[in-house]
Amino acid sequence: MIVRDVVVLGLGIHGSAAVLELAQRGLDVVGVEQFGAAHSRGSSHGATRMIRRAYPHPVWNALVERAYLGWDRWGLAAGRSFVETTGGFYAHRGAQSLQGGRSVPLASGELTEVGPSFRPPTDYGVVHDPDAGVIDAAGALAYAHGAARAKGAELRFDEAVRGWTIDDGIVTVRTSSGTIRTRRLVLAGGAWASTLVPRAASFFEVWRIVTLTVPAGQAIAQPPALGCFSVDLPEGLVFGLPEASGSGAKIGIDAGPIWNPDVPVAAPTEAEIEHLAGLLRSFVPGIDTDGGEAAACLYTMTPDKRFVVGALPSSPEVVIAAPCSGHGFKFGPAIGEAVADLVTGVARPDLDFLSPARMEALV
Repeated sequence: MIVRDVVVLGLGIHGSAAVLELAQRGLDVVGVEQFGAAHSRGSSHGATRMIRRAYPHPVWNALVERAYLGWDRWGLAAGRSFVETTGGFYAHRGAQSLQGGRSVPLASGELTEVGPSFRPPTDYGVVHDPDAGVIDAAGALAYAHGAARAKGAELRFDEAVRGWTIDDGIVTVRTSSGTIRTRRLVLAGGAWASTLVPRAASFFEVWRIVTLTVPAGQAIAQPPALGCFSVDLPEGLVFGLPEASGSGAKIGIDAGPIWNPDVPVAAPTEAEIEHLAGLLRSFVPGIDTDGGEAAACLYTMTPDKRFVVGALPSSPEVVIAAPCSGHGFKFGPAIGEAVADLVTGVARPDLDFLSPARMEALV
């Protein structure tokens, strides 16, 4: 039986980025996805995502820089940009903790000059990140699939994974279509991370998240009047995106009930939709939320809200790529690059803070 160089399980943004980056390095790579190419069962569907340099801890800064450079690299190869810079505003209770890039706290009155449409609670502080923006998420995922195929990668959709084993350094992957033998395996299953690594199942928790996108064509929701934003409320972190990349303004909350990913995610309820619409109207006074489109997706959360990226401690042939906890999409090209480095033996000590060893230490 043929032994492939790499098999990647999961073709959301991170698995697809890994396949692309590996194929660009000349490896024989196969990507396997249990659903269709544009499915809505996971965490990578939808029109837009946020990107920002402002992060709560400097340990993220190097990876954030790689993310920005990665989107530039993809944009150059695609002949189009995947990121629209809009600026961002992050409202917080108490002392601010965000840093990175050119992000700075705004003094009283400055918000009305740089983001006049955004109205956070009056007693909140605000950090401004001029480099924040909106990613064309749907376009990026489609690009990764097409570019990977163009570089010789094999992408298999609607093929379920049944399990994997290692024998004498060779990984055998069982799927609904048979078996694949490979020298390296990449686990990029998103919400199914606990299924792919059962012994670490308790480390991952899957949440159902609801977002609302309102109709486009509203000047009040367009940059520079409105940029990306977040508001740290007691109920959870509210996040918002302005009109950008051909999509209307969007709002959601980084909180939701635990969900079994094997069960199709429940559609948003009227109460959930109206709650999000009310929040958007409160933070962007005057915006029209009538006719908005709500969607539900899955977040895969870790106890420390950091990703899990690296070789499994007991199985060096296997690399896990679980950039999760609600802030992973923006790192797509950077995670693909990281996986390609790890698979080909390039040292990445900058990823130590995302080590899979944490799964054993924290469960």
